[in-house]
Amino acid sequence: MIWEVFRQEEQGGYHTHCGNVHAPDREMAKQFAAIQHGRRKPTNSIWVVPKSEIGELDADEIAFGGSTDKSYRWAPTYKSDVEHAAEVIDSEGQQAEAEKQRGDA
Repeated sequence: MIWEVFRQEEQGGYHTHCGNVHAPDREMAKQFAAIQHGRRKPTNSIWVVPKSEIGELDADEIAFGGSTDKSYRWAPTYKSDVEHAAEVIDSEGQQAEAEKQRGDA
């Protein structure tokens, strides 16, 4: 059985994948992981997980990443005809004028 090994360098740090071991059971996997992945570098703890228990998603199955469009931060992206939003509308005009001066528009 294949066991994936995750190692934590310092207490409170993240566990990072460092490889795998072949072992018949969890106890042997922990021993093999300690020998193969825990003795050469500073190690606080090791996790061993059966490879069959790890779920995976890749870019073909789901779209990762966030939007790089940050236009929501600027008043001109919000269209408002509401009377009490005069400040936002004024700001929209100021932003448009600033874009013209910079040559963005």
